[in-house]
Amino acid sequence: MEFFATSARHLEGLLAEELGRLGLDTARETRAGARFSGGLREAYTVCLWSRLANRVLLPLASFPAADPQALYAGVQAIDWAEHLTPRQTLVVHADSARSGITHGHFAALKVKDAIVDQFRQRTGDRPSIDTERPDIALHCHLFRDQATLSLNLSGDSLHRRGYRLEAGAAPLKETLAAALLLRADWPEIAAGGGSLIDPLCGSGTLPIEAALLAADIAPGLLRQQSSGYWGFNAWRQHDAALWDELLQQAGARRDAGLRRLRQHGIRIQGFDQDPRVIRTARDNAARAGLSGVVTFEQRALADCRPPDRGPPPEPVPESAPEPAPPGLIITNPPYGLRLGAGDALPLLYAQLGEVLKHRFDGWRAAVLTGDADLGKRMGLRATRLHVLYNGPVECRLLHFDIRPTAHVSDTPRPLPPRERGPGAEMLANRLRKNQKALSRWLRDQGISCYRLYDADLPEYALALDIYTLAPGARSGKGSGLDGDSDSGSGSGPRRVAHLQEYAPPASIDARAARRRLREAIGVIAEVLELSERDLFFKVRQKQKGTDQYQRLADRGRFHQVQEDGLRLLVNFEDYLDTGLFLDHRDTRRLLRRLATGRHFLNLFGYTGTASVHAASGGARSTCTLDMSRTYLDWARRNLALNGFSGRDHQLIQADCIEWLRNARAYRGHFGLIFLDPPTFSSSKRMQGTFDVQRDHVELILGAADLLAPDGTLIFSNNRRRFQLDSAALAGLQVQDISPQTIPRDFARNPHIHRCWRITRETAAP
Repeated sequence: MEFFATSARHLEGLLAEELGRLGLDTARETRAGARFSGGLREAYTVCLWSRLANRVLLPLASFPAADPQALYAGVQAIDWAEHLTPRQTLVVHADSARSGITHGHFAALKVKDAIVDQFRQRTGDRPSIDTERPDIALHCHLFRDQATLSLNLSGDSLHRRGYRLEAGAAPLKETLAAALLLRADWPEIAAGGGSLIDPLCGSGTLPIEAALLAADIAPGLLRQQSSGYWGFNAWRQHDAALWDELLQQAGARRDAGLRRLRQHGIRIQGFDQDPRVIRTARDNAARAGLSGVVTFEQRALADCRPPDRGPPPEPVPESAPEPAPPGLIITNPPYGLRLGAGDALPLLYAQLGEVLKHRFDGWRAAVLTGDADLGKRMGLRATRLHVLYNGPVECRLLHFDIRPTAHVSDTPRPLPPRERGPGAEMLANRLRKNQKALSRWLRDQGISCYRLYDADLPEYALALDIYTLAPGARSGKGSGLDGDSDSGSGSGPRRVAHLQEYAPPASIDARAARRRLREAIGVIAEVLELSERDLFFKVRQKQKGTDQYQRLADRGRFHQVQEDGLRLLVNFEDYLDTGLFLDHRDTRRLLRRLATGRHFLNLFGYTGTASVHAASGGARSTCTLDMSRTYLDWARRNLALNGFSGRDHQLIQADCIEWLRNARAYRGHFGLIFLDPPTFSSSKRMQGTFDVQRDHVELILGAADLLAPDGTLIFSNNRRRFQLDSAALAGLQVQDISPQTIPRDFARNPHIHRCWRITRETAAP
């Protein structure tokens, strides 16, 4: 018999290869699938074992069908009593292309009528229709007036394995997930002892399919156990004994494969930061019989690391985990169609690339994306790609060998001087002019970290900040107190440029914008005499929520800088911002002057720089609140670097709004409060969302309730069109001090932040 296995677009060749591995030497690729010949054993084997096929069809007849009468006659010529009885149910599906019969539904009705009429004429009875679980499912394909009528042996699409009752917002079909794993050579990696991680696993389809492959588990076994429904179950020519034999063989292979997987210590893991989809993934794995074989854990992308190979099943007492051999990272990140959108996606892909480059050296990676430009944000050079379709979306499966030679610099290559346009010289002149205009002021004020350029020329929409690293300090991973020296080779303090491009609008030609950026990078390096390692580049998109605080990388390289005699840690690579808001320099100086003898509260404390200034100004105590443990640890190190630690310098991880609602014990306690909230926040650690325009009154009143009678609250935010609701702040004196808190190097952008001094009306002037 001749059979036809259908597949998704661009999987036909891969399906033919799979059928060949199943022992079907006759398999050959064709449009929309692969053909093979054999008996029922071969057809059942494909139903049971194929990970890529959608359906397995047995063509019953092929005949001319230029019109409805010819189609009806061709169907009637088949002896349907060989396939079903009049007491059974059936369903007919049809499609048509380049034929006189143009409507598939009409063709299906005509086929059904021919079958029903034949039974009624012969027996006086007829089969009924069941569109859900029919005994017999038929498929009629019309192409160029030629009809092919086939029996659907698989019934439901084979991607419905039976383990996935729930899915995330944009799940992969199981067949596509298996195709990705095969394209990524996962069976060979698993055979070599490698493990697998999906860092954005959603409902867990990729890790589960990876376990089925690695453990040699027939995907059809899961359907057999869950529903037991197949298109051939009620077919009159079904060989039940043969089917049972194949099921028993598959069961034995599954048991042996699971034992082998456990013995070799292969780890298959899925991570996601959403606890709901992790619960779904665990339920799916349990239904697949893979609990303990596949593990799912709630974990942020930035926290993904290779697994350790566990000790052998019966370890000797002194045995210890060994590093796992290189494995495979495979994932399907959102690409803005059904999941994710806008400015957060480039950051997500950049973060994924950083995690791969700095945690998974020697591993291989495969990333499916529907947006090639997003794939480029990973900073890795792909070794190959495959075009696949995720439903109607054309996608690319990018393959990476993760090693230093594959790393692509985040910073665009500078354009050589001979290729630059006249605007480049204008930019160079502006940089020299700004440097000269600021030099005396910087020297008199003792300022070593400042903004040199802020989109002064519209063609070069960049913000350029200069950081002079603290002399004698050392930078390194984690503490910021060890590692390579921050200073140069004895030629003076090391200067670093932190360059941010304001993302151009869609109306700007991308190539022209890229060329100007490359011009600017070359000019900046030459004018400031900077080496490549001392120029850090980022794209500054319009921020949403806490995007500016989201981790871009995980290099952990901290550097010390000085501000007013204090040492502070900055990080130029891992986040959009460095940990030190330069526009708040004068605000921190104000806090230092006001802090003497007072208890200081720093709400939304970030990296604690305001707390350091308050402590150095003689504050009796400091209390720094933030939801992020990462930033609180950064704040702790900033305080310790300047000799401030112990009970007088508290660090509290909390939702500031919720904490204020319950901070009765601190009422009237703080003589100075700094309140600098984000514009918007939707962190998973807080209840609901925060919008500074909507919620600032409650926030200010809650903070003011903690002020001592003569206390001062400094409230600031950087929402450009923010309007303070003074009328709602009854009982408080409010003074706009924004002009006094904008430093000279930010004078071009007076809306960089707004700032108010708030006191009780009974307080002394």
